[in-house]
Amino acid sequence: MHWITEVKYIADYRLRLQFEDGRTRVVDLAEHLTGAVFEPLKDRRLFKTARLNPDLDTVVWDNGADMSPDFPYEIGVLLAADSRRVHQVAETSAQYGTAQRRPARRSRGR
Repeated sequence: MHWITEVKYIADYRLRLQFEDGRTRVVDLAEHLTGAVFEPLKDRRLFKTARLNPDLDTVVWDNGADMSPDFPYEIGVLLAADSRRVHQVAETSAQYGTAQRRPARRSRGR
């Protein structure tokens, strides 16, 4: 399960969200504002009230709407800077994957 550590309104129905794993994702919620709680967020003035609720560790709005942090994590687009960092780590790990590994220890019988 993920949690949000920072919320920033970008434009339209897009938010920039930072998560506990250090990754930052941009999420466009335009297609997801349905139902009794989220429908009012189509009013951009209300949508812009998006903020972090540190007690819930997620984004909330003035009308009481909130969402599970896992949802924007899944649909959000990873920012390029975070993408490069993840890619660099993967390249480094691949280099070590070719090294010989130490044989596993044998368990001693009792």
